[in-house]
Amino acid sequence: MTVTNDSALTQWLLDAPLMELMPRAERSRDEGHGRLMSYSRKVFIPLTHLCRDVCHYCTFAQRPRAGKAAYLSPDDVLSIARAGAAAGCTEALFTLGDKPELRYHAARDALAALGHETTIGYLEAMCALVLRETGLLPHANPGLMSREEIAGLRTVTASQGIMLESLSERLCEPGGVHYGSPDKRPQLRLDTLRLAGELQVPFTTGILIGIGETRRERLDALCAIREIHAEYGHVQEVIVQNFRAKPGTKRANAAEPDLDDLLWTVAAARLILGSEMNIQAPPNLSPGVFPRLIAAGINDWGGVSPVTPDHVNPEAPWPAIVELARQTADAGKLLVNRLPVYPSYARSSEIWLAPEVASRVLRMSDAEGLARDDDWAPGSLVSPRMPAILARSVDPAVDRIIAKAVGGDRLEEPEIVRLFATRDADFERVTFAADELRQAVSGDTIRYVVNRNINYTNICYYRCQFCAFSKGKKHEALRGAPYDLALEEIVRRAVEAWDRGATELCLQGGIHPEYTGETYLGICRAIKTAVPGMHIHAFSPLEVTQGAATLGLSVRSFLAALKTAGLGTLPGTAAEILDDEVRAKICPDKLTTAEWLDVARAAHGLGLRTTSTIMYGHLEQSSSWAKHLLALRDLQKETGGFTEFVPLPFVHMEAPMYLRGRARRGPTFREAVLMHAVARLTLHPGITNIQTSWVKMGPQGAAACLKAGANDLGGTLMNESISRAAGTEHGQEFPPEAMEQLIRSLGRQPEQRSTSYGPVMTERRQASMRAAVLAPVILTPPRKLAVVG
Repeated sequence: MTVTNDSALTQWLLDAPLMELMPRAERSRDEGHGRLMSYSRKVFIPLTHLCRDVCHYCTFAQRPRAGKAAYLSPDDVLSIARAGAAAGCTEALFTLGDKPELRYHAARDALAALGHETTIGYLEAMCALVLRETGLLPHANPGLMSREEIAGLRTVTASQGIMLESLSERLCEPGGVHYGSPDKRPQLRLDTLRLAGELQVPFTTGILIGIGETRRERLDALCAIREIHAEYGHVQEVIVQNFRAKPGTKRANAAEPDLDDLLWTVAAARLILGSEMNIQAPPNLSPGVFPRLIAAGINDWGGVSPVTPDHVNPEAPWPAIVELARQTADAGKLLVNRLPVYPSYARSSEIWLAPEVASRVLRMSDAEGLARDDDWAPGSLVSPRMPAILARSVDPAVDRIIAKAVGGDRLEEPEIVRLFATRDADFERVTFAADELRQAVSGDTIRYVVNRNINYTNICYYRCQFCAFSKGKKHEALRGAPYDLALEEIVRRAVEAWDRGATELCLQGGIHPEYTGETYLGICRAIKTAVPGMHIHAFSPLEVTQGAATLGLSVRSFLAALKTAGLGTLPGTAAEILDDEVRAKICPDKLTTAEWLDVARAAHGLGLRTTSTIMYGHLEQSSSWAKHLLALRDLQKETGGFTEFVPLPFVHMEAPMYLRGRARRGPTFREAVLMHAVARLTLHPGITNIQTSWVKMGPQGAAACLKAGANDLGGTLMNESISRAAGTEHGQEFPPEAMEQLIRSLGRQPEQRSTSYGPVMTERRQASMRAAVLAPVILTPPRKLAVVG
């Protein structure tokens, strides 16, 4: 059925049988939301039960009573909020009556005692208190609001809402359920909805069915919501709530809408509001029929509290979240926890949220804008846990993408994004397929290299927003003091590393303002003179570019000079995210994507192989991950010069942009495992080695990645400075014995390798297994440099 206007659509919806509407609504929902069914884990804070309205179905609103506080005190509010935070909630849902101070002296007196003139003024203060003290994100439903009130609440809430309920003016006349309720006039509620749009507030609204309205009036209300949303784009969810008769109200004996009526309204809402809209039906008001509601087109269960009852419908208990997840999975969908602000608004928080709220949302969300699903973070000692698997089937689209990747075909960006979004059984399928491909390509051997990291200076004139390692020449904030290693110390460490069985030195540092290309050339010559057999794996594309510029050489000419001086391979760091929109935010003065790729291309052309990396989990999204992987795949097809791909999850603890509230807490564990698995699939067959970073993932996390497509455990490192500066707690060395023990615990075979994935001599392996304790390192203070020749 194709309709050209609201009148035709309304008539078709009124005439079409339910069994025709539901499949259409279900298909529309799947187009916009796929397999995901969301909910918000919330705590319910009834700030006041006083209300100036007298809706004939409501038991929430109460009159003032002697001995009963008119409002929750700040201590009461915090007590409820803290219980919610302890139970893993992310949302503090404030419910309250409409402007009771306009009706009751008791409300005015109570507000005055609390230091406020209006209920909404007190609400704003309590939202600020909860946000500041507990970190929960407030969502406020205070009824009608002025522009100033919405704007004030916007500074301390993640979202706001007002139920439109109905557009029927009849319901406000004598005998109607809204008679005597001045705040329920439809136009006034539409005005609030429109003001929220003008102020760019993520907003919740909806309709209440079965209160005396007609089906046509329901459709009129839905069309009005759609019209306002089309203008402002701020309606983040529409609730279809079914009336429940409650004892003690004027409608205690009124008939409730039956299931078919509810299903019809849900399906109609989906077909009017479109595939992208979030449509919700409260699960506690319709127990036992969850599959039918899903089949009618909802994609959200609303707020579900593990702590507090539904104070508006106290007779209807919340379903247990584990049971809701099971029933959702039984219906072929995957339950995901969202924040009170929906993902599309969370991902554009600079538009939709006040700065303090945006920072909290960023820290609480994953790359898709949903709530983080674990407490793990890269570099932390929190034990990671694999996601639970409840679904009984895998999305056929995921299987099709996997088959394409395994066949060696280039995936498109949306296909890669889909793989990164997998959860539950789909996640399990992706990781299993990646590990099967790993076994086919690399067998059961897991390789590692015995190496030493030497970060020769932490002085850097770049100001990358993610870096806790670099210092200005006089800057001693964050971890450690500025240093600039003397050449003698670099050589001493190189000799010591060789004595301990190392085959590789990995050298990188800050971009020191006094370094020139001769500095880098001199380092290579000194190491090769002292330890001729040592492989030098050094200098990111950024250092190469800077060194070339200081000597007036082309990148290719400088790389050739480095090779002559002893450089063996280059680390593919300084890539961060190969997406210039993201780079403009996190490292605006650094190389562009094209410049980074050009350095790698030039190195490959000279026979200098490089690694490739990604730093992920800060402020980017999975579309950026996809762009990055495709850029690497395409260059590998052109040059064949990448030896491996190394995912580097963002370590947030000391990172400046995290401390300023501008980054997430790194990837979730699910995302980190997926980065390895999706990389294996996307980069096949060009890049055959996928490495996992033990210093960021930790041994347990690295083990999980080795079962999800990775085949390399990286280097033993001996000294690790950059991740330690960022806050990782996983140590500075992973000795060969420990690496091999971990590898064997997975039923795999360990093998020491060279930097370029060749075998190592028996003498080197034996030396690595009887390594002496490292001597203390010397961090040479900053000094005026002489040119190193």
